[in-house]
Amino acid sequence: MITESAIHYCSVCGHLTHRQVPHDDQRIRDVCSHCHTVHYQNPRVITGALAVYQDKVLLCKRAIEPRKGYWTLPGGFLELGETIEAGAARETLEEACATVTIKSLYTLFNVVHVGQLSAFFLATLESPEFSPGEESEEVALFAEHEIPWDQLAFSTITRTLQLFFSDRQAGVFPMRLELIPPPGNRG
Repeated sequence: MITESAIHYCSVCGHLTHRQVPHDDQRIRDVCSHCHTVHYQNPRVITGALAVYQDKVLLCKRAIEPRKGYWTLPGGFLELGETIEAGAARETLEEACATVTIKSLYTLFNVVHVGQLSAFFLATLESPEFSPGEESEEVALFAEHEIPWDQLAFSTITRTLQLFFSDRQAGVFPMRLELIPPPGNRG
């Protein structure tokens, strides 16, 4: 669990913060020593698309850290002022220069050890038109037997693809909610 303070100075008045449990709260928070503003830290939302064209899925090779040079589904941080579906479509456009039709929420992962909630949507790639965006070295369509399983960037990507190919055999794609354990606890 993340407990380390990330806020050292108050964004309201600039004074130092300290860790304490505020009145009427149960958790340790960063609190300004001068104006007493409580600085809440909440999980970051990752959104992305499992874009399908015919029998293949769209993957991007990362051109940025973390995991530069590894393959991923197009995705990234949700921005303020957009829906989670719009964020998935935007990330696909930014990373793969591809336009998708978002179908349904497919996987939702609690990644508590890094303070993230990751959501991936089933999406249709209407035509095989794509190219690397600024954050991608390469973009390609992969059939199941072509997936570079040992070169996938994140466990959420591996798990989403595993579920997709299994569900595709059954012809049913239920929404999945799972906890992704820390790397040392994946036995």
